[in-house]
Amino acid sequence: MTLEIALSNIGGLVALGGPVVALQLAMSLISLAVVVFKLDQFLHTGVGRHARLIRASAALDRGDRDAALQLAGESRSHLAPLFARLMNQMTELQDHDGFRPRMEVEAAERLDRIETGFRLLDSIAQVAPLLGLFGTVLGMIDAFQALQSAGDAVDPSILAGGIWVALMTTAAGLAVAMPTSPILTWFETRMQAERALADSMIARAFCPVEAPAEAQRAPTPDFVPLAG
Repeated sequence: MTLEIALSNIGGLVALGGPVVALQLAMSLISLAVVVFKLDQFLHTGVGRHARLIRASAALDRGDRDAALQLAGESRSHLAPLFARLMNQMTELQDHDGFRPRMEVEAAERLDRIETGFRLLDSIAQVAPLLGLFGTVLGMIDAFQALQSAGDAVDPSILAGGIWVALMTTAAGLAVAMPTSPILTWFETRMQAERALADSMIARAFCPVEAPAEAQRAPTPDFVPLAG
C-alpha cells in the first residue's frame, strides 16, 4: 500500500512537471545506483583499510623485508598484492630504475578502475540544476502565454499556478544535485588518499631510509695490508 502511494505521488509529480521532471527522476535513480555500487566496491576492495599495509611499508623502510611481506599478506587493502609483487620483483630484478615506472603505471590503472563512475556522478550533479532551470523557463513561458490569452479577464491564480509548477523543476534539479555533489566529493577525497598512499608505498620501496640487512654488512676486503 505504501509503495502504491509513493508511485502515485511520483506519477503526479511527473504529470505536473512534464518530461523535465521525468528525466530528473531517471537521473536520480542512476545516481543512486552508482553511489550504491561504488560503496559496495569500496567495501569489497578495502579502500581506506590500509593499517597493515602502512605498517608493512614502514617495515620495508626499516629494511625488514620478511615482516613487510607478512603484513602485506594479512592486509585487506586492494594495494596489498601490488606491494607484495613490488617487493618480490625487486629482489629478482637488477634494473630497479626501469621497474619503477611499470609499478607506477599499474598502481594508476588499479586506482582508475575504482574511480569508474565518478564522471557520471559529476555530470549528473552539474546537469540536474541546469535542466531544472530550463524546465522553469519553459514553464514561465507557458504561464505568461496563458495570462496573455486570458486578455482582460486576468485571473491571478492562472499566473500563480503556472509559476509554482514551473519552479518545481528547479526544486527537483536541486534535490538531485545537492546529495550527489557531496557524495562525489567524499569519493574523490578517498581516492586522493589512495593515490597518495600508492605513491608513498612505491617511493619507500625504491628509496628506503635504511638499507636491508644484507646491504649493511661491510664487505670483506680483497686485500689486507701487512703490518709494517
